[in-house]
Amino acid sequence: MAKPTPPVEMVALSDPGMVRALNEDSVFIADDVGLAILADGMGGYSAGEVASAMAIEAVSRELLGSLPGLRDRPLDEATPDLHEDIEFAVTRANAAIHHASHNDPDCEGMGSTLVVAVFLDGQITVAHVGDSRLYRYRAGRLEQITRDHSWLDEQLALGVITVEQAQASRFKNIVTRGMGIEEMVDVEIHDYPIEPGDIYLLCSDGLSDMIDDTGIERLLGEPGNGLEQTARRLIDQANENGGRDNVSVILARSNVAAQGWLGKLGGMLGRK
Repeated sequence: MAKPTPPVEMVALSDPGMVRALNEDSVFIADDVGLAILADGMGGYSAGEVASAMAIEAVSRELLGSLPGLRDRPLDEATPDLHEDIEFAVTRANAAIHHASHNDPDCEGMGSTLVVAVFLDGQITVAHVGDSRLYRYRAGRLEQITRDHSWLDEQLALGVITVEQAQASRFKNIVTRGMGIEEMVDVEIHDYPIEPGDIYLLCSDGLSDMIDDTGIERLLGEPGNGLEQTARRLIDQANENGGRDNVSVILARSNVAAQGWLGKLGGMLGRK
């Protein structure tokens, strides 16, 4: 008997880039439960590779334990509990990183970004802290789903600077939220309906700083490439463009559609 197609296919790749000897990014995927996590040890902080690994380990452990039970429940009941589980997992991870950074001299000042994607019954739940991103590629169009928790993004939102000024700024990597930097962390969580064929890209800023959205969109739309080949193409292009930072990519392709009212909502969003 043929093995059933999973609701989501995933691939994860990480590369140190062309400049840095150490890779401070960490990635995790579990397509059997629809979970993807990416963390970027924050530039300018010591022991970033330790912080990102701690974030991945703590969050994946908590969610791998809770997700199987959520899949047996209606989506409208499971979603609030999923949000609660994510907040609990991120809080525990943040506390562990913060404690280590204040009690281990080798880890002093370390921190990490975090982006989490959970695929559940035709819905993707996205949680993030910092400036690692999640994009959606649907029907040939790329859209950034997460909002960077960064000084530049806040200035853009306030209208203080223009997009052109932001692109030329020397302050691209100043984040306003990070794992382990403060005793408490504010994680942003949102839900979105998915459609068959959607491709979701989780990436560190080593990718998004080296390739603009138009370039990412072009690479995701190249015909004939599988997920792993596409992920490799993204990393190779980032390195060809300079590779100034570690480059990490998770690609997830949906094989299912949102159902019921969620599906209708997705149709309306897709027509915008």
